[in-house]
Amino acid sequence: MSSSLVFNSIGQGQPLVLIHGWGLNSGVWRPLAEKLSLHYQVITIDLPGFGLNTTHPLQTYTLAHVSEQITNAINTPAIYIGWSLGGLVATDIALNYPEKVQALVTIGSSPCFEEKQESWPGIKPSVLQLFHQQLSNDIKKTLDNFLKIQAMGSPHIRQDIKQLHDLIMAYPLPSQDTLEQSLRLLSSEDLRSQLINIRLPFLRLYGKLDSLVPKTAIAHINQLSPNSEYYIFDKASHAPFISHFDEFFQKLKQWIDNTV
Repeated sequence: MSSSLVFNSIGQGQPLVLIHGWGLNSGVWRPLAEKLSLHYQVITIDLPGFGLNTTHPLQTYTLAHVSEQITNAINTPAIYIGWSLGGLVATDIALNYPEKVQALVTIGSSPCFEEKQESWPGIKPSVLQLFHQQLSNDIKKTLDNFLKIQAMGSPHIRQDIKQLHDLIMAYPLPSQDTLEQSLRLLSSEDLRSQLINIRLPFLRLYGKLDSLVPKTAIAHINQLSPNSEYYIFDKASHAPFISHFDEFFQKLKQWIDNTV
């Protein structure tokens, strides 16, 4: 077995690295990756223990270990694009491996996902705890429920859920242990104090109706990263690259072409 994570690459030109969110896999990027590959080199990589990398689990699932594994696999400098938990990973890579990152794009992501008592909007601890409890009973049902949360608020929620489901089920499901350990990153990791150290071009993309990264968090993140740019997709939820595909593609391509 290879010690390096597996990744896919299509297209030519400016390299883009796409990192998926918790519970899912790189299959979620397929429609966007295919369209982006007409203009750029698009690299999609599964987090350790997910998708094509289910045979590469981590014994200790930490943000530092995940970032190390990804940067060891992908040697070329690139624009890193991370969704949800993948955005947290991409941010950590930008902070600790700046020589590998030409620019950073996060989608539906936060430097601190869990709601904090000091008025930090996020996912309620009780919701994260519920997912931990559900994982011990039924992995597939837990992931299905998670897909519903991600599409909540979308004007075509059923269509979005079906598309997300069909895309990720083309790949192997992660183990319960991988899901448990990686889910803890959403409650344990906090990069808020480090955002100011990101000096490279940084774009943050949000859905106005996102229940996992509430729109009230955006103003807080603006203060932590005053040099970054942001855009909010109206009527979008947690996955604007699914629900608002054309608008998302145009916004992302315009920013990339104007930045690099």
